[in-house]
Amino acid sequence: MTNIHKSTLSSGNLYIGLPMWQHNHWSQSWFAHYPKSKTQLSLYAKECNTVEGNTTFYSLPNEESISRWKEAVDKGFRFAFKFHQNITHVHQLQHCEEEVAQQLVLLSPLRENLGVMMLQLPAAFGPNKLPVLANFLASLPKWLSVAVEVRHLEFFAKGDAEVALNQLLMGCGANRVIMDTRALFTGPCDSTLLEDVRKKKPRVPVNVIATGNTPIVRFVGNDKDEDNIRCLRPWVKKVIQWQQEGKDVYFFCHRPDNKDAPWLAQQFIDLYNNAAPQTPFTDLSIKAQPEQNRLF
Repeated sequence: MTNIHKSTLSSGNLYIGLPMWQHNHWSQSWFAHYPKSKTQLSLYAKECNTVEGNTTFYSLPNEESISRWKEAVDKGFRFAFKFHQNITHVHQLQHCEEEVAQQLVLLSPLRENLGVMMLQLPAAFGPNKLPVLANFLASLPKWLSVAVEVRHLEFFAKGDAEVALNQLLMGCGANRVIMDTRALFTGPCDSTLLEDVRKKKPRVPVNVIATGNTPIVRFVGNDKDEDNIRCLRPWVKKVIQWQQEGKDVYFFCHRPDNKDAPWLAQQFIDLYNNAAPQTPFTDLSIKAQPEQNRLF
């Protein structure tokens, strides 16, 4: 059964997931105890109750893939797909009505499992384009939950631009994606992989605000347990607070090499369960790696 955390303590659901549902490494580690005949999505959905659908940012799946995804998850699982890059980066939300409609129609069989659509905007999308964002959000169907990720630095400066963005999102009932890369950029850059990931991920301030009822946190850790734990701890209190306010919270865990992301997710689960032992989130069925022991 997919783990949906909902209890008398908190009226909102907690969804914990990773940026992908399959990795070559997991068949020999995380999923080693499962039957080999199962697809990785069906195994992943037994462990986590949400996933970042980054695949739709790069290319749209065919109808057969959508059908397989639908069959692989139960009704409690939530996809957080991204709008295609043609919509966000090429057209920058203008003159793309047909492409938006095409993507939403394609994903419609998954509507029951569609938790949120993420709108990842390029760094060039600045304050002067907020009217474009407003028009785009207003054009979307009312049933669709949307989360917007911005990367222009003025949206993080606590000035007029950020106030305008937050007010726009609140007025539309849209969520602001919170990117936390503090752990990623902590400490020396001691590997080629880490250097490459640091170049790709945005180094932006962490502005903790829930502009809608479905806050999304994208937490990017590094390979040092102590750094990850230190940066994860404050999120536990905030997640519980949001749940108590009735919000459904999405918490996604990234590592420099995402083969290790499940162990980061388990660290967050350990911290969460220690803070709310009466309403525990189900552990992932993974064994602690030698360099990454369980916390409690």
